[in-house]
Amino acid sequence: MIRSKIDFDTVRRIALALPGVEESTAYGNPALKAQETLLACVPTHRSAEPGSLMVKVDFGDRAQLLDEAPDVYYVTEHYAGYPSVLVRLSRVDADMLRDLLKMAHKFVTRKRAARAPVRKRRKAKRG
Repeated sequence: MIRSKIDFDTVRRIALALPGVEESTAYGNPALKAQETLLACVPTHRSAEPGSLMVKVDFGDRAQLLDEAPDVYYVTEHYAGYPSVLVRLSRVDADMLRDLLKMAHKFVTRKRAARAPVRKRRKAKRG
């Protein structure tokens, strides 16, 4: 079992290196957003274990993470319906975390781009 010294400061440092990521809050707790969309945060629901991180990921990616490393990744009933996974920071290493945050960044920015409205150009009036 891996025991690491990863904390939210480490998460912040890794995430802020990704394009468009900025510090924010979610329900009063530290959070990171990409394109104004939640990327990761300190979970607020009491069902999350202390020392955890909530990260937005696709449901398919979450299933794979849970299958490959159930000692690192988990989901509680509260988070089951959301595209997210909980991470035990004490059991993740920096490389795993970097890969996870890149996966989350791709998910959040792709999702945001897909729902962005297409803007029509106005034709200039000729007069």
